Amino acid sequence: MSVFLFLFIILPIAEMAVLIQVGGMIGVLNTVGLVFLTAVIGAWLLRQQGLATLLRANQRLNSGELPAKEVAEGLILAVGGALLLTPGFITDTVGFLCLIPGPRHWLAAQALKRMVVAGKSRSQGFYFRASGGSNPFGQGPFGGRDNGFGQQRPFDRDGNGDIIEGEYRDETESDRDRIEKN
Repeated sequence: MSVFLFLFIILPIAEMAVLIQVGGMIGVLNTVGLVFLTAVIGAWLLRQQGLATLLRANQRLNSGELPAKEVAEGLILAVGGALLLTPGFITDTVGFLCLIPGPRHWLAAQALKRMVVAGKSRSQGFYFRASGGSNPFGQGPFGGRDNGFGQQRPFDRDGNGDIIEGEYRDETESDRDRIEKN
């Protein structure tokens, strides 16, 4: 409820107050021109940064990696673009922060700490937890969360909680591949 209160009541009032103050200092036409200029610059930056992020995501997909960081950055870019198209200087400031690579990378890293990336390979399902969050399929990678013997963690026998990062590549040969070889 407090987020909606902020977004729909407090933020528009603050935006109007800032627009009135700026309009009083530099004039109405200059204020309108400045709001229009920030929207044009924001659209140009959004296009430039969005294309760069899309190309990075495509490169990661082609190399067989999940583009989780690029997906998070894409969402941040979309939010930043929407904020830049909203008239006002407060939303423009936050929108520009979403489009500048440094703050955007930091925001994406914070989002990935709470994000769950899930998908399916051709032959079997998998899920990858970037850290935080929960499995969207409602179960652990080796079945249910708990069974009659308590929670099972087959690769954490010593209980130290070490995480080993790695990549997965399905190298099983399908019937079609075997026929095409012959």
